[in-house]
Amino acid sequence: MVGFYNYTVILTYMSLVSSITGMFFTFTGHLSIGILCLALSGLFDAFDGKVARSKKDRTMDEKRFGIQIDSLCDLVSFGVFPVVLCWYSGMNTPFGMVILALYCLAGMIRLAYYNVLEEKKNNDDDDAEVIEQPDGRKYFHGMPITAISVGLPIIYVTSPLLGSSFPILLHGIMILAMILFITDFRYPKPTTKELMVIIVIVAVAVVWLMIRYMVRRHIITIPYFISLLL
Repeated sequence: MVGFYNYTVILTYMSLVSSITGMFFTFTGHLSIGILCLALSGLFDAFDGKVARSKKDRTMDEKRFGIQIDSLCDLVSFGVFPVVLCWYSGMNTPFGMVILALYCLAGMIRLAYYNVLEEKKNNDDDDAEVIEQPDGRKYFHGMPITAISVGLPIIYVTSPLLGSSFPILLHGIMILAMILFITDFRYPKPTTKELMVIIVIVAVAVVWLMIRYMVRRHIITIPYFISLLL
């Protein structure tokens, strides 16, 4: 069979499947479910590298395969998928189209650039876009494309407070993300504790979006949900 098949790629594949599923939901008007799928893709991606490195007998070809599929998955999950979500969230204007196209282009350039650096390195277990400082703290070169899987769910939670201003904020966020993807500055890599805090925050945002979705679809009512909590 073509390809490499072992447990090290399972989370990467799950991230891609989650994003494709989220696109299907978004196309059919279930935007909140789409946001949930984006958050899940980010969660899977956060741990796929740790899982891959747990296999000590990986061949060089398996390592290179992992690098390529990770980048291809990231382009779909955190490049194309956010574009779909934003298009259905109000960025469906000529100006919005330009921003979203440039956002996806910037994400692709970033992923391709660090793939090239990975190929030039001797140790493929180290991430080319991560640098370690003398104090032991690790930093990304610029903002990783996966950061959008945290940013968008949190932004969508605030959408009821913003009202008609939400699309304006969305335009600004996507422009900022596009610039940060290809700007070389030190972006601190979350420690394990910080990662857990981020996961909890995103989980709360996802739960809130799910509640909103079920209330708007009349699956549950607010009094019923409160009764469940009590």
